[in-house]
Amino acid sequence: MRQVREVLRLTTAGVGLNEIARRVGVAPSTVRLTLKRLATAGLRWPLPAEMTDSALETALFAAAGTKQGHRRHVEPDWAEIHRELKRKHVTLTMLWDEYIERCPEGYRYSRFCELYRGWASRLSVTMRQAHTGGDKLFVDYAGDTVPVIIDRLTGQVRPAQIFVAVMGASNFTYAEASWTQALADWIGAHTRAFAALGGVPKLLVPDNTKVAVIKACLYEPQVNRTYAEMAVHYDTAILPARPRRPRDKVEVAVLIIERWLLGRLRHRRFYSLAELNTAIGELLRQLNDERPIRRLGVTRRARFEELDRPNLNSLPAQPYCFAEWRVRRVGVDYHVELEGHFYSVPHRFARSEVEVRLTPRAVEIFLKGERIAAHLRASSNHRHTTVPEHMPSSHRRYADWTVERIRREAASIGPATAALCELILERRPHPEQGFRACLGIVRLVRPFGADRLEAAATRAIEIGTLTYGSVRSILDNKLDRQAAQRPPTNGVPILHPNIRGPRYYH
Repeated sequence: MRQVREVLRLTTAGVGLNEIARRVGVAPSTVRLTLKRLATAGLRWPLPAEMTDSALETALFAAAGTKQGHRRHVEPDWAEIHRELKRKHVTLTMLWDEYIERCPEGYRYSRFCELYRGWASRLSVTMRQAHTGGDKLFVDYAGDTVPVIIDRLTGQVRPAQIFVAVMGASNFTYAEASWTQALADWIGAHTRAFAALGGVPKLLVPDNTKVAVIKACLYEPQVNRTYAEMAVHYDTAILPARPRRPRDKVEVAVLIIERWLLGRLRHRRFYSLAELNTAIGELLRQLNDERPIRRLGVTRRARFEELDRPNLNSLPAQPYCFAEWRVRRVGVDYHVELEGHFYSVPHRFARSEVEVRLTPRAVEIFLKGERIAAHLRASSNHRHTTVPEHMPSSHRRYADWTVERIRREAASIGPATAALCELILERRPHPEQGFRACLGIVRLVRPFGADRLEAAATRAIEIGTLTYGSVRSILDNKLDRQAAQRPPTNGVPILHPNIRGPRYYH
């Protein structure tokens, strides 16, 4: 507007058009167009004192922007272009190629990009985030998978998930393949990423995936307990990305990985997860160590060593041991069922709701934050792991007795007692069903002695009453002291299903 004022002043003073152009430093055509606009607006020198530059511009260019300027070529639908760019793997170059196919005489690529950015600049602004060295590690899973052949004969394929971790300041990238996105693979990928970085960042920024965030919330997101426990072990914190805010996330890095890794691996065939991870490691080495970052001219490795590594926290002495938390209710038998196995707790906690921490080797049971039991982890065999101290005194008396021990105790008393107990165990559908009867018979040796018990066992076998009550009745009524009708020659009763015995004929 300063030049417009000068053109108007010189024109009023009678200076020629070419001389005005020379003094102002513009083309004569510009002076001619300016005078035409001044005449249209009805402005003369001197201008009113209250007319500011903004008011002068409004008066001269009041109609500017109300009419679509003439463009030499057909323009695409910029809104459609903008929507297409939000699709996976779609780039501006790809959209320009499609535009040229439809309009061969259309704008060249540079002008196409310039026009689109001019249109997009009128949309909502985006905050440019600045990341300090060693501050944030963005973690997520790639949307696409890599097929792995798990059966060479049938060609059966299983998809492998791609975990991605990117440092915010240097864009140093770590990636690996796993079979699932489950919690164990998620935690394991973090521990290996920390080892690859040689340190731990101040913050972890995961996407709001269910494996990391139980409940997504802008203000108070609920983080998975195992994930939070891992963060405490590495002395870091978890800051989930804002829900439905893609620009907060690692999606740009994921896009780079999808184009850099998945595009280059699409023609290769893998027969194991280890083989796939080896190929990913080689491509990551090229991405981080050899390929310079556009507009910066340095590699990600160089920026990582300069910005991130000096600011990372040290790794702990031991890596995090993966642990899962489960909520269980103790049964009336003071045992907790976990994956097909039963673990004991002190009997006074029967029917209580407890929290169980599962590691690959141990099982820890907590009640209101206090550990009440700990066991070595066992296989899913539907058996019991019981600590004697957890049992009530009435149960503990029977805890050490087993079928094998009963057989040993019966054999130490005599052959007839051993034979009687063996018959009781064999004739029950399950040996455990005859456990208490045999235990009672063996304990009769205390009040009656071994000799009388042997005689009572022999008589019980002869008359076919193979129960604890029968043996006790024989001893109480002193029937064991009556001479046997036909005792065996060696004192050992003859056991055979075809021998009926003397009572068969009476």
